[in-house]
Amino acid sequence: MEDSLISKVKSAMPPEDDLFEVAELFKAFGDMTRAKIICALSESELCVSDLAQLLEMNQSAVSHQLRLLKQARLVKTRRDGKVRYYSLADEHIKEMFKVAFEHVMEE
Repeated sequence: MEDSLISKVKSAMPPEDDLFEVAELFKAFGDMTRAKIICALSESELCVSDLAQLLEMNQSAVSHQLRLLKQARLVKTRRDGKVRYYSLADEHIKEMFKVAFEHVMEE
């Protein structure tokens, strides 16, 4: 590659910290259980017990995955009395999941 092209590409690269954040985001997507949770939450806001029943898992395991998704800022919570409801953090998450799913379904 010529030096000017390398310089051009290098100047367009985001800072290392930003690339790290993107990699962490994809890591959060990179688990089957978390993918199922994101898929379910793209349809409706749900509580832990609903998700546990839907995924046929115990509530503790679902809570653990939700905690990871929340740390990655992929889900948010809303409290109604003693029940905490989970939903996708914003439309970007739903769109990323949709695009990823479309990509895998391409032939």
